Amino acid sequence: MNKFEIITEILKGTSDTSILWQVKMMNRYEIIIYWSDEDGAFIAEVPELHGCMADGQTYKEALANVETVIQEWIETAKEEGRKIPKPKGRLVFG
Repeated sequence: MNKFEIITEILKGTSDTSILWQVKMMNRYEIIIYWSDEDGAFIAEVPELHGCMADGQTYKEALANVETVIQEWIETAKEEGRKIPKPKGRLVFG
């Protein structure tokens, strides 16, 4: 099962524990998704990875796109010797 199929199952509410476990292993960074009137698209941001974001015409597309961008962000950081923050999973604001 690929990332998009896993995410689709979760969004449909038909996921099980093994699918949720696979998603946790793919990405432990918090993702914030919102609609942008200015861009005419959903925006997916990863606050823990500076500048890491993607967009999509649908919520699902933005989520799938940001999963790819997260992997690219991490690969680039490794190549450039930059520090990769450990995922906190859920940010606390206050």
